[in-house]
Amino acid sequence: MVDVLSDDIDRFVRAIGPDPDETLREMDDYARREGFPNVGPDVGATLRLLARLTDAQRIFEFGSGYGYSAYWMAEALPEDGEIVLTEVDDDELELARDYMREGGYDDRARYELGDALETIDDYDGPFDVVLIDCQKHRYRDAFEAVRPKVPVGGVVVADNAITAGPMDFEKLLAIVEGDAPDAVDEHTQGIADYLERVTDDPDFETVSLPLGEGIAVSYRIE
Repeated sequence: MVDVLSDDIDRFVRAIGPDPDETLREMDDYARREGFPNVGPDVGATLRLLARLTDAQRIFEFGSGYGYSAYWMAEALPEDGEIVLTEVDDDELELARDYMREGGYDDRARYELGDALETIDDYDGPFDVVLIDCQKHRYRDAFEAVRPKVPVGGVVVADNAITAGPMDFEKLLAIVEGDAPDAVDEHTQGIADYLERVTDDPDFETVSLPLGEGIAVSYRIE
């Protein structure tokens, strides 16, 4: 994970944010021990806040890993709320189930093993919060698939909207500023295509927040 904030500012943001519970601390320890990327507590707390602000009843994740982001958001759901976790790795999905059960959120979670872009077709909307955190070159396709299921007042959040391990930020910056750099890798181009799509959509208002590896938050206004 490559944070976009300086170390001091990152420490400041975490110091004033909500404290992770014991299970989240276990999940952070797992990520450090296994080298598994997660959104981190800064983004996790922001996702939970967005779920609260939208009075979310239903949440959908394109890519859940071992359930870190889902765990953060689950607390904001009512007891009869629903969060759909999707993951292609069976072991990671089972670990997510274990953590969600440990935190008392298993009854709000649905676990889907397989391709999230296929899974979304099996669900009717609305989804008040959507997290896109799958393969970067598929972000735009994920948005297209879920767009009709996001109501006015709902939000779509894309992780890695500024940086990630394989991405080239300088080329991403050049693209979003209107240039056309050569030899752009598919990860960087995928994020650029996604950002172009959501910022050009008149039904959504999008901002980029420099937390974690960057998130793009798109709020449905019409």
